[in-house]
Amino acid sequence: MSPIRISYSVHEAAKAAGIGLTKLRQEIRENRLVARKLGKRTLINAEDLNAWAANLPRVNSAQAA
Repeated sequence: MSPIRISYSVHEAAKAAGIGLTKLRQEIRENRLVARKLGKRTLINAEDLNAWAANLPRVNSAQAA
């Protein structure tokens, strides 16, 4: 059993979210996604990534078609 992940690098977070690195960095820059620094590393907590995803706008059935 692997340990529960509590933080991701920027590259790992983009992959986990299914988005590109440029878009992820834009979300951080525009303060929609919280990122933290540890020395030179930028980390994104799993809780922050999940909260960001949960707050994305919903697609209504008319837009999805």
